[in-house]
Amino acid sequence: MKFERAISGAATALALCALLAAPLAQAAGPVTSPKEAFGHDIGDDYFLANYTQLEAYFKKVAGQSDRIKLVEIGKTEEGRSEYMAIVSSPANLAKLDRYREIARKLAKAEGVSEQEAHALAAEGKAVIWIDGGLHATEVVAPQALIAALHQWLTRDDAETKRILDDTIILFGQVNPDGMELVSNWYMRNADEKKREFNSLPRLYHKYIGHDNNRDYYMSAMKETTNVNRIFFREWYPQIIYNHHQTGPAGTVVFVPPFRDPFNYNYDPLVMTTLSEVGATMHSRLIAEGKPGSTMRSGATYSTWNNGMERSITYFHNAVGLLTEIIGSPTPTEIPLLAKNQIARNDLPAPIAPQTWHFRQSIDYSLTMNYAVLDYASRNRERLLFNMWRMGANSIERGREDSWTVTPKRIEALEAAAKGKPLVGSGRNQGLQPDLFKQVLRDPANRDPRGYIIPADQADLPTAVKFLNALIKTGVDVKKATKPFTVAGKTYPAGSYVVKADQAYRPHVLDMFEPQDHPHDFAYPGGPPVPPYDSTGYTLALQMGVAFDRVLDGFDGPFEAVPDLIAPPAGQVLGSGKAGYLVSHEVNDSFILSNRLLKAGQPVYWQKAATKAAGRPFAPGALWIPATPQTRAIVEKATRELGLKAYALGSAPSGERLKLKPVRVGIVDKYGGNMPAGWTRWLMEQYEFDYKVVYPQRLDAGDIAKDFDVLVFANNVMSADEFGEGSGPRQPKPEDIPAEFRSWLGEVTRDKTAPQIASFLNAGGAVVTIGNSARLADMLGAPAASALNGADGKPLPRNSFYIPGSLLEVAVDNSKPLAFGAPKSMNVFFDRSPAFAANVGARAAWYPQGDVLRSGWAVGQEKLNGAGAVTELDVGKGKLFLMGPEVAQRGQSHAAFKFLFNGLQYGPAVGRP
Repeated sequence: MKFERAISGAATALALCALLAAPLAQAAGPVTSPKEAFGHDIGDDYFLANYTQLEAYFKKVAGQSDRIKLVEIGKTEEGRSEYMAIVSSPANLAKLDRYREIARKLAKAEGVSEQEAHALAAEGKAVIWIDGGLHATEVVAPQALIAALHQWLTRDDAETKRILDDTIILFGQVNPDGMELVSNWYMRNADEKKREFNSLPRLYHKYIGHDNNRDYYMSAMKETTNVNRIFFREWYPQIIYNHHQTGPAGTVVFVPPFRDPFNYNYDPLVMTTLSEVGATMHSRLIAEGKPGSTMRSGATYSTWNNGMERSITYFHNAVGLLTEIIGSPTPTEIPLLAKNQIARNDLPAPIAPQTWHFRQSIDYSLTMNYAVLDYASRNRERLLFNMWRMGANSIERGREDSWTVTPKRIEALEAAAKGKPLVGSGRNQGLQPDLFKQVLRDPANRDPRGYIIPADQADLPTAVKFLNALIKTGVDVKKATKPFTVAGKTYPAGSYVVKADQAYRPHVLDMFEPQDHPHDFAYPGGPPVPPYDSTGYTLALQMGVAFDRVLDGFDGPFEAVPDLIAPPAGQVLGSGKAGYLVSHEVNDSFILSNRLLKAGQPVYWQKAATKAAGRPFAPGALWIPATPQTRAIVEKATRELGLKAYALGSAPSGERLKLKPVRVGIVDKYGGNMPAGWTRWLMEQYEFDYKVVYPQRLDAGDIAKDFDVLVFANNVMSADEFGEGSGPRQPKPEDIPAEFRSWLGEVTRDKTAPQIASFLNAGGAVVTIGNSARLADMLGAPAASALNGADGKPLPRNSFYIPGSLLEVAVDNSKPLAFGAPKSMNVFFDRSPAFAANVGARAAWYPQGDVLRSGWAVGQEKLNGAGAVTELDVGKGKLFLMGPEVAQRGQSHAAFKFLFNGLQYGPAVGRP
């Protein structure tokens, strides 16, 4: 962007010239200070270094100190190099390969005896990861990273030397692109009093903004993949410290431990160790006269969800730390809150209201780093050995009968005890002891010994993507070299196996098994307490992977998968010359259709079920007439994507729908919308042509000139338009660079809706996801909610509340909007809209009975019969309402078909 180039080219040129001229080889002499490098001390008010400066500084000091080794760990989504600074004593740096191997052996635990584990722990060094900048507008952490590196390369006190001898510190900046954007935006104003970053024009990650800390079990983004490789495939740190902000009002910083709920899959030793480290951090802050740290009830953070950087570590037997601190380069105020002026267990040292300067936050961050590293030094052997212990526990549990007790099992226990007399007396009175074995050790409810992913499932390429997500997070996967039989069922060669007897068993269970979140209410009969993030997210269910749970020990002709799995080789089957038939059930078939359409080649959908080449094809199968160009495109796609194309001697019978090239407009707004960003990323993965479109362009009309279909992602429409409170305020045009002024504005009832109505009436198509279904109300389209009470208002939370959970929907896959989908699937529901049964032509709906498959639901029966995905005719066009999050964080592969079908189906039938 112009403003980024201008800032980096003018404000930092002289400093960068000096820094980049430095050699990378170690050299004698003093280590350059940040003040010498940038002309400012880190923590000076009204100053932020950008990533270009950070990178140059890291390279500079790497050539000046024998305590550091600088390594590139990968590229970012914008193509920058992402670096990790390895800091330790010179003696340790000389033996890095040995210490990394020790960390690997202890973390994976396989084949390591207890005696050997003690010996390795005695020899090894604690490995500690400390990062900053994941959320780029949380500017304390990335600036503190610079100060910390200088501190650890220059201090020579006894404590520092002891820590460097005992530990290997991995310093990482985890969002380089965001740091460059935010720092440049802040520093663009010459008048320091006008500097701010609240008016950023776009997300601080190329695609997903704040959701870059929700990508850790999926590893969709390059930066996440880089970091997970360090954590779980290369360095295996025992403590991972993820700095964030901002702290709770009236305090300075939130420091662990966390509030409940406690995820039931990970080893309890993780949480007890985390509490130890957290206590050490609080104590050191207080001892140094730094009050204002809070914990547990002081904030909403919990340890339930697996998707965050610090939380995925719990499922890998490591301690994950999150701190949330206040602070800005523009001085701020700590407000006076009465409740936070009295000491309590969760706020032992209150802080007085005051003006707060950036350097104070930097100092707190440096103190907390020292606390963590001092703990790691003093407990080095115990940290290393306990990582082995937890891994060994997981392996043992995976090899024998084991049970995970969740709220549903406790409900079953209480139900079984109902009407039975209690035993014992007084304080020792309780349920009948035999109920423990009867209910909580019921053989039918054992944890699986492993999972089998059959090679003959409908969408094996998507199953491989799921397996690669596991591999990226260190899970061991095996592949069958020939057919085998387990529990009376025969599986083909090429099937995959994920066994539970491995160190990262907690993560395996969390990715395959449903989450059972406890009912959490403010008080009996009161409203539910909102969770920190999603309560149900089982990745195998979101992705629609077919798998079998195996409860007994099993083995077979399995070989270890050494690295990421390439898509299984597809092929062209048959020798017919008329064309090719390809199943619609494989998500990657959309890549093929998009390639063909871009090449000007014909593609059709078979409207009804078809039988050809000796096998049935569900409705929607792709028919590709043979041309001189199509064979090369089809053959290449089968090789790359794992598709099977059946070459037929004649076209299949039956009615078909001809597809057309589509021009997709993804609606976004100034500042950026994360679901829209995820949708952009999806479009690129599946090779749809798209452009981002802003409200001003929609308001100008003649939408069909540029677009065939518009996508309104969840939350892209302002709450102001619906009387639901004020959304984020946008800046004045004169306060931002001219290149971003056309991005300003909101989708409105008065200006935007009439233009969208004209677009639809003329044959355009519109896809709405999540609460953007409110567009139907703007357009006057009949889309009554199924979740309103008798008074016409939305049901209260204590009556209906489903925060981020997986629900089952029934699917009519004879409808084009659901072509390729199974008869039922799991969708992600997060306070999503649901439609009355008579709204439009339904492609998916919530069946009768229990629809919760993973997570937490209050009042789920209110959804019975309600529409989930439906289509409305508006003039000559199509309005598709998709209540669930069908593009949820790049994870909900099973539901992608609704979105992709809408993009191709709407334009195919809607144009005159």
